[in-house]
Amino acid sequence: MEKIEAWLEDICCEGRLEPASSDASFRRYYRLNDGIQSSIIMDASLQKESVEPFVDIAFRLRDVKVKVPKILVQNREEGFLMLEDMGSRHLLETIDAGNFLHFYDKAIDTIVRMQGAVTEGLPQYDASFLRAEMELMQEWYLEKYLGKTLSEEEQESLDKILNNITNEVLAQPQGYFVHRDFHSRNLMLSPHDEIIVIDFQDARVGAVTYDLVSLLRDCYVSFDPRKIEQLALSFRDKRGLDVDDATFIRWFDFMGLQRHIKVLGIFSRLALRDGKEGYLKDIPLTLKYVLDVAGKYEETKGLVDILTQK
Repeated sequence: MEKIEAWLEDICCEGRLEPASSDASFRRYYRLNDGIQSSIIMDASLQKESVEPFVDIAFRLRDVKVKVPKILVQNREEGFLMLEDMGSRHLLETIDAGNFLHFYDKAIDTIVRMQGAVTEGLPQYDASFLRAEMELMQEWYLEKYLGKTLSEEEQESLDKILNNITNEVLAQPQGYFVHRDFHSRNLMLSPHDEIIVIDFQDARVGAVTYDLVSLLRDCYVSFDPRKIEQLALSFRDKRGLDVDDATFIRWFDFMGLQRHIKVLGIFSRLALRDGKEGYLKDIPLTLKYVLDVAGKYEETKGLVDILTQK
């Protein structure tokens, strides 16, 4: 905090700093209020390498009319950014069973625009990265959180299932801008209900359904599965993808499996390694997504046994 205050003094900014929020990373956010207006200070001093991609991707998204916080002042050396204050109204706190269709439709339109962003120079969501993400589940969820050691037969089965999921994900259209965490905690709402996108610095290039499944099968909130599938198909239509319902839902399902398997590992790691135990309460919904989808397909049914047997 002392370094932030010294920086603010150097750039002639005065006011009261108050904690605004934190996220799953080591970044912290503060609200600076000078009595007239406020701004957000992003403290990425423990992850300075995230500042450059944040700035880069912010401009890419603004170029395709995706609303993101404006960057007011930069200090890349120390890992500080002063950002436009977009308020504190997150989608998670606004959506419910009565309005989620309306807000998800707006967010889907945002994904369509976002996928028009320039992707040159962004890392690829390739086979090795997809697989490495899923392997977090075995290490952190099965072994370290549940204390389960797989038998040789279970290990062979899991390896085959993860390979099948990877291949299915790569079989759908690729080359799209992927936010990687496009969900209700990373979407804010303006006073006019415009979608504001945050936490985009880890963007990659990958599958067409990645951000869609992050949104519609959110690890923090869930709604009627039939309406969720209808929303998924509406995205297909808005994107102009020439593919039948069953094939698109298969793409959507397998992308969701990859993501949710990864998230089981990430939530467990956040709790066990980083002391962020609040994420444990989000494991049951994430696990439900995995079990429901894995049970639908012959290639993944074995995952249900691995995750449910003691």
